[in-house]
Amino acid sequence: MSLVLNLPAADGTLSAYRLSGEPTARPDAPPSFSRIAYAAAHVVSDPRRDSAPWGAPAIDWDATMAFRHHLWSLGFKIAEAMDTAQRGMGLDWAGAQELIRRSLAEARSVPGADLACGAGTDQLAPENTRSLADVIAAYETQIGFVEAEGGRAVMMASRALASAAKSPDDYRAVYGEILRQTRNKVVLHWLGDMFDPQLAGYWGSHDFEHALETVLAIIDDNRDKVEGIKISLLDNTREIALRNRLPEGVLCFTGDDFNYAELIEGDGARYSHALLGIFDAVAPQASKALALLAKGETTAFRAVIEPTVPLSRKIFEAPTQYYKAGVVFLAWLNGHQSHFTMPAGMQSARGIVHYADIFRLADQADVLDRPDLAAHRMKSLLQLYGL
Repeated sequence: MSLVLNLPAADGTLSAYRLSGEPTARPDAPPSFSRIAYAAAHVVSDPRRDSAPWGAPAIDWDATMAFRHHLWSLGFKIAEAMDTAQRGMGLDWAGAQELIRRSLAEARSVPGADLACGAGTDQLAPENTRSLADVIAAYETQIGFVEAEGGRAVMMASRALASAAKSPDDYRAVYGEILRQTRNKVVLHWLGDMFDPQLAGYWGSHDFEHALETVLAIIDDNRDKVEGIKISLLDNTREIALRNRLPEGVLCFTGDDFNYAELIEGDGARYSHALLGIFDAVAPQASKALALLAKGETTAFRAVIEPTVPLSRKIFEAPTQYYKAGVVFLAWLNGHQSHFTMPAGMQSARGIVHYADIFRLADQADVLDRPDLAAHRMKSLLQLYGL
């Protein structure tokens, strides 16, 4: 029986939409990839215990860990406690510590499971930052915690540093001091201000070429401590400019949720690895595509991955920082959680027309694992909005 829903459009009208997608089969065992692929994973709130979702959101740890097992089963590494987990937008440092601790323990119970953990300065508010020493101390606390727990760090971009730094040299000083101390190699994180407006002018300049020179200098100064850099500017030309100038042995991880398909495939000489929030939402399709790419089946890779790109562009449309709502919406539609609520009530950051567009695009990209469940849940959301 075909499934039909009346979905809203931007002009206020309703029109019938008939689902046509086919669920993506799961692999019998985690596949091997020819690219390093991190999925940045979301957290599941617990509405039964959530009395203060904006100030102290409750987390459903069982469902949160179950989702990580879902990602590991598809061959992904996990980028833990990153932006997708609502760092600085619902999940504070105390919550991130618990998430990191639990995920590292869970990974040790799964053969082959791997993850890297976001370490930043979000316990230090920009308005309370008096000096670069404050920023260094905040980074030391977080990276020290990750490494003490047996984890590897992704050195997240810092709102406090963006507020306190006066020049590119300040960035070189802070990053140099932290990287000098790290026990393991880390992944740096270049996050554009479309993801976080407080990061405008990061690396000491609003000009891309000047910022690029600074970040390359930091990498060159600390090459033995940098595994790679994740770049999230939603601009493939800028990512390629960075990728082409990285020293040998330093990896480029795409965080471009608009252009990841072409960046991962590469140009025949160079390619990007991946550290992506969209992989949370399209994990089965991305896993299948990456496995095909590893076999050299580039046409089949494109056929699977490219239909997910319009969906990703919709989820990450401006204001981009609210993309987490679309990611969790799809987790709910696909049965990974029993409700559509988020830490800080972030599900309200997008409107019903946006969610209807995601629903259509997810169906067209074969992202709806159980179309009957997805249709039922979408109908319940429409009713909540009086539609």
